[in-house]
Amino acid sequence: MDSIGPAVAGVPSWEGTPATPDLGDLLKLSARGDQAAFGQLYDAVAARAFGLALRVVRDPAQAEEVTQEALLELWRTASRFDSALGTPMAWILTIVHRKAVDRVRSAEASTRRDTTYHVQNQAVDHDTTADSAHASLEAKRVRDALQSLTEVQREALELAYFGGYTHTEVATMLDLPVGTAKTRIRDGLIRLRDTMGVGS
Repeated sequence: MDSIGPAVAGVPSWEGTPATPDLGDLLKLSARGDQAAFGQLYDAVAARAFGLALRVVRDPAQAEEVTQEALLELWRTASRFDSALGTPMAWILTIVHRKAVDRVRSAEASTRRDTTYHVQNQAVDHDTTADSAHASLEAKRVRDALQSLTEVQREALELAYFGGYTHTEVATMLDLPVGTAKTRIRDGLIRLRDTMGVGS
């Protein structure tokens, strides 16, 4: 006779026996360590157990894991079955349902933890309105400070720093020796710094 058995780690294999078993009797035999009886019990309840697990967890792979966990618990705790409290199938499906609900709750808790982590560790967006206002105020300060420069200083600075030209290019555009252009730019920067209070 072929050896059959559930794909449950820790549950021994057993020899197949005739169908139409009484689940209560199989539970009692399984509680005594009867592997063949548990094999029949497994075959009799596995499909319904999987169906219930699937309705709860809604994922076939998860449902298979839940079913295996529940049937492993059934093998370990068969002696706890009390026929005075209900039918064998009701007791078995209660175990399956509890395992399935635990799996769903665990998944939801994991999702909540992930969501909370991402919310708490999300980079804070800059306040663009405040940044714009600050930039606008700074621009006004610079414009006001530029008005304190001489015409030649302002012209040289605007070309060098706002126009992006090199000292040599500024000298050429203003028809000045390079040294003179550098002096105007340097003097303009010193006066600009003093007017804006930078470094003071």
